[in-house]
Amino acid sequence: METKRPTVPAAEEILGGYFPVLDHGFVSLVDYMGSDEDVESAARVSYGAGTRKVSQTRGLVRYLRRHRHTTPSEMVEMKFHCAMPMFVARQWIRHRTASVNELSARYSLMPLLFYMPDVEHFQLQSRTNKQGREGGAPPEVYREAVERWERIRKQAGDTYGWLLEQDVAREIARIDLPVSTYTQWYWKIDLHNLLHFLTLRVDRRAQWEIRQFAGIIAGMVKRVAPLSYEAWVDYDLDGRPLTRGERAALSKLLEADDAGVRAREGAALSSDELKALGLSPREIRELVEKLRTPDHPDFELDLSVMRTAEDVAGEMYEAVPSSFE
Repeated sequence: METKRPTVPAAEEILGGYFPVLDHGFVSLVDYMGSDEDVESAARVSYGAGTRKVSQTRGLVRYLRRHRHTTPSEMVEMKFHCAMPMFVARQWIRHRTASVNELSARYSLMPLLFYMPDVEHFQLQSRTNKQGREGGAPPEVYREAVERWERIRKQAGDTYGWLLEQDVAREIARIDLPVSTYTQWYWKIDLHNLLHFLTLRVDRRAQWEIRQFAGIIAGMVKRVAPLSYEAWVDYDLDGRPLTRGERAALSKLLEADDAGVRAREGAALSSDELKALGLSPREIRELVEKLRTPDHPDFELDLSVMRTAEDVAGEMYEAVPSSFE
């Protein structure tokens, strides 16, 4: 008979708890299967789990991550309950390696909860990144935007409620709700693909709003599979692959052999010399970024903000159109 693997105490502490994100969103770890020991067992295809030292498990987990042997990580799964604005959900769903069941507005009444950016994150279009933002917008623009958003959302919410009162089909009544409306889903994914999601979505180039969700999920991974989390930080999040041109550049600056690594005396490379090695201006900027000291948050969860399922359900219920409470 198969022996049930013991649970992970750090993960059990947060299981079923709801962590707030943005103004009305949340992430909850609903369930998980496996931990670092299951990654090791899958890699060794052995029945000796539980007899090895933590240091041996850590060494193997780190070796697997460092050399991109990721299949054993697929043995660990995590299931989440999340609520996010629709525009965040549309970015999130691009990660097609998960099982998703989203709230259906064809069957359920939509809580009229809308995301409102705070002034700190209301910014202008970036001049260097077509997908990004930078610099604070004038206060008067923010005030006007809030007023316009509130008018649009009130009208959309009122229209949604009126259509429901007229017994119009829910699948039609919902069609003009804005993408700032909160939706929710259950999201189940294996550890390998989850870490890939986090690598992309905690990155500072990802949209700020989805980064807030990814940061909470990273904190949950840290509790379920702390050795895998540590290896992910070291080799993926803070690790950067080197291109041929970058390696050529570093070889002109450094000497490396069995005795160690040393700087070449008087060595330096100008931008023009880097271009001559085949690096484009963007690649030069990326190389400079790679050589800087990594700086990322710890992704430690704040248990003081964790809420119960009942608290979250109450907020959702109160936001349903009043005629249908």
